[in-house]
Amino acid sequence: MENDANIEVHGLNMDVMNIGVQTGSMIPPKELLNAESPYEWYKKMRENSPIYYDEDRQTWDIFLYDDIQKILSDYKTFSSRTGGGERPVSILGMDPPQHKLYRSIVSQAFTLKEIEKMAPAIEKITDELLDKRVGKEDMDIIQDLAYPLPVIVISQMLGVPAKDRELFKKWSDALVADVDVAAGQTPSELMEEKQRISVELYEYFETVISEREKHPQNDLITALLNARIGEESLDRQDLLTFCLLLLVAGNETTTNLIGNAMVTFLERPDIMESLKSDLNLLPFAIEEVLRFRSPIQSLGRVVAMDTDFQGHQMKQGDRLVVWLGSANRDEQKFDQADQFMINRQPNPHVGFGHGIHLCLGAPLARLEATIALTALLQKMPAMTLSRAVHPLPSSFVFGYESIPVQFETMH
Repeated sequence: MENDANIEVHGLNMDVMNIGVQTGSMIPPKELLNAESPYEWYKKMRENSPIYYDEDRQTWDIFLYDDIQKILSDYKTFSSRTGGGERPVSILGMDPPQHKLYRSIVSQAFTLKEIEKMAPAIEKITDELLDKRVGKEDMDIIQDLAYPLPVIVISQMLGVPAKDRELFKKWSDALVADVDVAAGQTPSELMEEKQRISVELYEYFETVISEREKHPQNDLITALLNARIGEESLDRQDLLTFCLLLLVAGNETTTNLIGNAMVTFLERPDIMESLKSDLNLLPFAIEEVLRFRSPIQSLGRVVAMDTDFQGHQMKQGDRLVVWLGSANRDEQKFDQADQFMINRQPNPHVGFGHGIHLCLGAPLARLEATIALTALLQKMPAMTLSRAVHPLPSSFVFGYESIPVQFETMH
């Protein structure tokens, strides 16, 4: 039994590594660290080096929309199996046909119909969080709403008790962290931290899954335990790693989508007023936020076979990062790409990825963002930023740790 446990923990360690590589690279490019904003760096790279090999990171960086779409569509040449090893450690690191089977199983417990049923519960959570600010003159959009909302939702979906939500957020933040170069952190030190967290995750979800096997509940873990495609089902390792991925995807993306939207609206009072006057514009505005300030900025792939890509010789085993944040600002694809256009149509952004790995949780993120932003627009008049805000120091996600606002009244 002990040996089995060690194998499982090792698998989770590999999955943490896989997240690090899938989400671009744990080591951010030096140029990005020195840039005033990622978008200035992307623009410079699109103009001068749209396909670039970074010797320091031993990684190809890809910046143009069309190139990124080709890479994400060609899983035979550009594999998702970035974690190495004989067995992909999660659906994130699978290629077809295995990916199709596992995604089909997981999708049974994650259907649009099931997600839409969650709307009343999400509205209730949102109202409860905002009601705490009644009678106040300020709030922090991240700390008071955008962070707790998805943590509570994903905790309820997984059947996690309220007392463990802070722990969930701590794990989630740590799993998407870059190497803290400024603090002198090394890649190996970061991996040690992520491996320690992977053990905590394993032990936590192992307990929950074992409990659900004995006593099924009306939650996502029970649904995943019961999901079948023919004779195939998710084994224990698959369940554990899917819980880990859901933890990250369910928290970070939605928090940053809500926060990025509010910063964008607060920067542009004309947009804020347009939305308050006509909430039917909100779905279009959310899609434009996903393009303009993509919550996910990069994804990782590995070259599966020697290939000539746009005149660049890529070798089997080479790693590459596709910069979704750059693709979504590509002037060749989007008119006035650096401008936020509330009713941009069409809007073929890649904010949730592209191809077979298009984000499974995208409908949930859109639903939570729609409900949260609607409530903010309706309940908080005359809202303004209390001070300047600065993006998180990450090459994977784009968001804000704090968005303090002040307003006249709430009702």
